Amino acid sequence: MRVASQRFSSSIGTDVIWLRCVIAILVLGSAGSASTSRTGVIQGRVTIGAAAARPARPAVADLGEHRPDAVDRRRAVVYLEDGLRSAFDELPAGRARMDQRGEQFVPRVLAVTVGTKVEFPNTDTTFHNVFSLARVKTFDLGRYPPHRTGWVTFDRPGIVPVFCDIHSNMSAYILVFNHPFFALTEPDGRYSIARVPPGTYTLRVWSELGTVEPKHIVVSDGEVAEMNFFVGRGQ
Repeated sequence: MRVASQRFSSSIGTDVIWLRCVIAILVLGSAGSASTSRTGVIQGRVTIGAAAARPARPAVADLGEHRPDAVDRRRAVVYLEDGLRSAFDELPAGRARMDQRGEQFVPRVLAVTVGTKVEFPNTDTTFHNVFSLARVKTFDLGRYPPHRTGWVTFDRPGIVPVFCDIHSNMSAYILVFNHPFFALTEPDGRYSIARVPPGTYTLRVWSELGTVEPKHIVVSDGEVAEMNFFVGRGQ
């Protein structure tokens, strides 16, 4: 009787372990499928009109300045006006880089999330300075020589214009978001925003060359939503 009882208890224990394993596999599988589904993609192109792309006529005070023709002002940032609260809570601390090269900030436009540390290395052959008087982030890294690096952590959302007090022709923009649903356009104007939860959103475009009316867009599970924009003076 004792041997039979031991065999019976062993059989029950094996069945319990097997049942727990099955439950664990089912729970992990459902969690994995939930995390990888129910998102969509927003993509399209931002076209810059000829009038907007044409450099503005210089003022008298600007005629003596060094203004390289290689500056690309056509890059734009496409972003959702609203994001999900859960997405805000999961923002990782990021790192980004804005170089000082050829008496220009490279890249000229940078888009980051709140909490990102941006490095400003001086890879030029002259002294540089990085500062901003923006309300959301005021800073001044002072003047520093080649091969030195300054850095700033951007802890509030907003647009931060960046300048150098040594070279008046140097300027750039850092756009800081409290959600991850934004994209910087490629040189041909194309953009793509991935992993957007299904819903109806307001899609906006920031460009230093002109304004754009926002558009409403519907994102469906597993689908690609297309939206194009045109940037022109006075648009």
